[in-house]
Amino acid sequence: MNDLIAVLISKYNYWVYVILMMVGFYAIITKNNLVKKIIGMNIVQTAIILFYISIGAKKEATLPIIEHGHDAAVHTVHASDYINPLPHVLMLTAIVVAVATLGVALALVIKIYRQYNTLEENEIHAQIREK
Repeated sequence: MNDLIAVLISKYNYWVYVILMMVGFYAIITKNNLVKKIIGMNIVQTAIILFYISIGAKKEATLPIIEHGHDAAVHTVHASDYINPLPHVLMLTAIVVAVATLGVALALVIKIYRQYNTLEENEIHAQIREK
């Protein structure tokens, strides 16, 4: 039992990401305001990005740059000595996609507000049913 608690405490950052993700899902599912839903979506995206960045980190590892020099032939390269840059590179792309998604979603919300004069989902549905 103590080993389980020690593992759970040592992985506290994962629990923070799960809580952030659940807060975002809660906002997406329960809120009627479209802007609040977009904020919830953005929180979920941020939690996923933070999760992937954290799994790409490694203690006592260095950047994956191999130095060449006088003793380069003597020094052997071990992959375990280096940080994997792939999760970080992919998350840079995910950040760009998140910003683009946020921009498009806010533009759509502006268009919806101009047409229906509200951002409440149930009021928009009621106006659509009346047509």
